[in-house]
Amino acid sequence: MTFSICVRETYDDEVGTEQTRFGVAVTTRLPAVGALCPFASESGVVATQSLVNAELGEKGIEYLDDGLAIEDALQALLNADEGREQRQLHGVGLDGTFAFSGAECQGWFGHRVGENYTVAGNLLTGEEVIDAAADAYESGNRDDPLAMRLIETLEAGHEAGGDKREDLTVQSAALVVTTTEDQAPTPYYNDLRVDATRTPISDLYETYETAKEGYEAAIAKYQNEENSEA
Repeated sequence: MTFSICVRETYDDEVGTEQTRFGVAVTTRLPAVGALCPFASESGVVATQSLVNAELGEKGIEYLDDGLAIEDALQALLNADEGREQRQLHGVGLDGTFAFSGAECQGWFGHRVGENYTVAGNLLTGEEVIDAAADAYESGNRDDPLAMRLIETLEAGHEAGGDKREDLTVQSAALVVTTTEDQAPTPYYNDLRVDATRTPISDLYETYETAKEGYEAAIAKYQNEENSEA
């Protein structure tokens, strides 16, 4: 895998109630990263990468949903994983962050933990990749949708060098955004995957814009129909 970001943010909904949203985004020089790396629920987000063990993400989210702190949940999973030194595992929960990079991951590898976010990567051109992604997230406009800002973080890391395996041209990217707010329907643009492309970031941008347009059109259509029936 290459690099990913997990974030937690608080905001006030339309009636002034404080809510929490989570986001996870990832890109790599392999196909279908969205099927293996990002995991999310309204309790938190987890990314599992390097020599991937998807069970770490699946069970990590289950543990968060059961009320465990993310540090306890993910560390317990790593303690039981004999291949942990080849793993990267990071994420954010309702009250904490966690990041681990095993000593046997392939370089450049490492992670960065900020206020309410984590970034991690391996097989990168250098540390500047995760620094660029983290800096882009920190400087992003919080008034913009989180999904769009997550793509911007991937773009920043990609432009800083990204995955060093330039001989692998088929790439992928994915993002998931969740929230404690009861949204119906859930915005389509908050769960996106580009599974096989040579231009993952621009394709994810395009997918986001198209999904957002479709969501807004559907909302407008059904609101108009309800108003005409009233």
